[in-house]
Amino acid sequence: MSAGSASRASLYTRMVINKNGKLADISAKTVTFNYFESVYSPEITANLMFLDAGGSIEADKDQDTQGRLGSIKSSLPLTGGENVEVRIESKSGVLDFTRNPFKVDAVPSTTQESNREAIFLSLVSKPTLQNLEIKDPCKTYTGKISDTVESILNDLNIPQFDIDPTQNNYNFISRSRGGLNLITDLCRRSIPENGDPGYFFYETFEQDKTKETTFNFKAIDNLIAEDPVETYVYNGVLKSNLDNDENDFKIVREPNFIKNQNVKERKKWTSSRNVFFNPQTLETSEVIYTIKSDSPKKTLGKKVTYTDQVKDYTTTYRHVLDMGSLGDTETLDPNNDPREWQAKSPMRYNLLHSQLMEIQVPCNLKLNAGKVIRVEFERQGDDKSLGGLDEHISGNFLILHLCHHFDSKRSFTSMTIARDTYGLYTGK
Repeated sequence: MSAGSASRASLYTRMVINKNGKLADISAKTVTFNYFESVYSPEITANLMFLDAGGSIEADKDQDTQGRLGSIKSSLPLTGGENVEVRIESKSGVLDFTRNPFKVDAVPSTTQESNREAIFLSLVSKPTLQNLEIKDPCKTYTGKISDTVESILNDLNIPQFDIDPTQNNYNFISRSRGGLNLITDLCRRSIPENGDPGYFFYETFEQDKTKETTFNFKAIDNLIAEDPVETYVYNGVLKSNLDNDENDFKIVREPNFIKNQNVKERKKWTSSRNVFFNPQTLETSEVIYTIKSDSPKKTLGKKVTYTDQVKDYTTTYRHVLDMGSLGDTETLDPNNDPREWQAKSPMRYNLLHSQLMEIQVPCNLKLNAGKVIRVEFERQGDDKSLGGLDEHISGNFLILHLCHHFDSKRSFTSMTIARDTYGLYTGK
């Protein structure tokens, strides 16, 4: 799959539904396959549609007393929970879920006629179902948050993970919540060893690692500090071409700006007054955060230049300090002191989403949610011979959501990308 364009159709080398050892090969029947990653989601998901004209598989006696050949949905039968082994070869690499197959989450029929039917399968990664099994509803976790995350993943028998160490501790009881849900809740409470509060917890499949998916517990500041993995160009001119790699690193349709520095919205979180109540001492303390004095240490573009200060009125938040129900009840130190992250982590998350853009590029399986890409926009002007880039809107962006789409004619990757500030150069 090395020659030609990355946009051309990919090859389904394995697309098999496995129900307790009974196999149904749908490689030649599959019409579309969509694969999804997101820094918002602790699970990889996918969906596919296949056409079945019947006579595909012999039914068991439980489904048909005569054991006749029938449709996959009725004769396998498809009821949910089946393994789906997927291996797709594209120019940019291989998407391989044969060792760790997807699980069928839902099985609706989209259309059904006398001689054929279209089946839509909703798929999830295996750890998603493991997360639903609550083995110890009241398990106690203590110590550094990053150590707790590793402990939870080990309990779920997840072998492959990438965890950024945290500097803060947090002691709590699971209270019948699934492991992946627990980790997701810890993201906003976590402070990296060097940087601002705010983490993402998400699952990815990366080409350069083992053939198992990786669970990532990553600080926002560490993610945006990475070098871009690819550079994509948009100049508004694109000639259809599937014969060579001329368009492989071009944005193939006009970018859609979902959000672009809504100043009115930003004023709600660029400064805040926070009042904390201590239930042990019955005392209150007040902390005021502003984006000028407490701005993020790292950004994807230029440094933050928002200078509005707290005026007579600003948003006020009231919090009850978590003094903890574990350990020494005489301590006066709050459990994971929210004064360190309660206001700063929303500021970090919101700033990162100041600019949101949707783009579509030829299929690139080397891209993952949580990676940084560089996007270059052509400079606007009457004299195109001057060339050059628009240094204001061009720059580094973080991939928030990603979809690899495959069908019988084409393959492409759609992304929602974000960044916190304008500027091509970050000063690194």
